[in-house]
Amino acid sequence: MGTLASELGPIIPAIVDAPRVYADANLPVGIVAFMRRDLGWDVLFVLEDPAFRRAADEVHYTRALDLGRTLVTLDFDFFDDRRFPPGLSPGVIICSAPDEAGLRRLLRHADRTWLRDPSVPSLPLKGRKITLTPDLR
Repeated sequence: MGTLASELGPIIPAIVDAPRVYADANLPVGIVAFMRRDLGWDVLFVLEDPAFRRAADEVHYTRALDLGRTLVTLDFDFFDDRRFPPGLSPGVIICSAPDEAGLRRLLRHADRTWLRDPSVPSLPLKGRKITLTPDLR
């Protein structure tokens, strides 16, 4: 028998049609509210879980994969392939924006481009790391 996440993981996409994301601790609370309210994402926000508030980045990386969630962050450390091997990636979206309005624009782009495509699996960016910057066209 595996963990609860590993046992339920295969059936979750069949019962939850919203993009499932793992928001790490450096995302502003207002952005997490935006992801939930405006984008309709199922967001696990680490600051809401006292056991994981101060966990190491490696723990978040592994936990996102175990829970079948795309990791959304502002932390460029996740580009270090030695610490965060691409083959073990849950799919990581690393954002860089000067303000919350710019960050909302980037997340809308991610929603349209990767996370809402019905033809892709529940972890549409698994094995990939993507950076989103304000120069999107």
